[in-house]
Amino acid sequence: MQSQQSHRKDEHVFLAEKYYHADSKAGFDQVRFIHTALPEMAVADATLKPDIFDWQWPVYINAMTGGSTQTGQLNQQLAQIAHKLGIAIASGSQSIALKDPSVVETFTTLRRHNPDGFILANLGAGHNWSDAAAAIAMLDANALEIHLNVAQELVMPEGDRDFRWLDDLATIVAKSPIPVIVKEVGFGMSRETLLQLHSIGVQYVDVAGRGGTNFAQIENTRRPERDFDYLANWGQTTVESLLEAHSVPLTALATGGVHNPLDALTALRLGAAAVGMSGQVLHWLLQDGVDGAEAALSNFLNQLQSLMTLVGAKNLSELKTKPITYSPTLQSYMQQRNLR
Repeated sequence: MQSQQSHRKDEHVFLAEKYYHADSKAGFDQVRFIHTALPEMAVADATLKPDIFDWQWPVYINAMTGGSTQTGQLNQQLAQIAHKLGIAIASGSQSIALKDPSVVETFTTLRRHNPDGFILANLGAGHNWSDAAAAIAMLDANALEIHLNVAQELVMPEGDRDFRWLDDLATIVAKSPIPVIVKEVGFGMSRETLLQLHSIGVQYVDVAGRGGTNFAQIENTRRPERDFDYLANWGQTTVESLLEAHSVPLTALATGGVHNPLDALTALRLGAAAVGMSGQVLHWLLQDGVDGAEAALSNFLNQLQSLMTLVGAKNLSELKTKPITYSPTLQSYMQQRNLR
């Protein structure tokens, strides 16, 4: 019989797909590229290799799942896709595996089916270095994600209520032999939060903005009274979060509402070193199986390279110099937040 935590993992997958929406709500439509009619380059001239972790692609499969029989099968399939395409992949939260050894294999399947790939371990903030070391060892991980999920925990009926996390985060960053990425789970990051993280030695963040999988909505659905529905639009969008990150000396990754190659191109132009996808990849996998999801993600990468030609960028450094315009709404946000 499944534990309550394992059942919750299955609920998360079901509800993430139930609330999947094809159109991004992450603010990418508020940023426009200026079309280059004479790019003077071929598609083959464009390289997408990012300047982070020696990755080959600026796109990765971000944290999703694990902890139950069903989600273990999904992790196996996601690992196979990552292995085939040569892209990085992050585990879902391994907290449950630290408490219940019977579900460890639902996470280790990531390494078993992607033996030479770049795998990111994943734990929630509030864990200590001993837990982080165990999560890293479990996957022989190349990097560690520590996720921040205050809004999710507050709405979750059985969630945490104590969020004094900085000291443990600082210890993990100081002791980890591999890179540590501090990430949100879909509510974005402010400049103030990013400065706090920078002050304790964090070098990598995933701003993970509002606009993709919404864990306030998911956890509210699990509440008998569903009385937190007013938090459905809580947080900063992915675009707003990337703008918040401009003045802070951190390497930013971006997830949250990336549905198509133009979304990814926009995030990369706004300063993201790489772009992660969770809900979109899960949707492809649940709807079209392993082969369909692999084909969709491969096509995504190919189209992203093609889009570089539309702005005349031969590499990601050049992309970051290409002209863009902001919507009046986004301009207002930037002015009020004193962002550039």
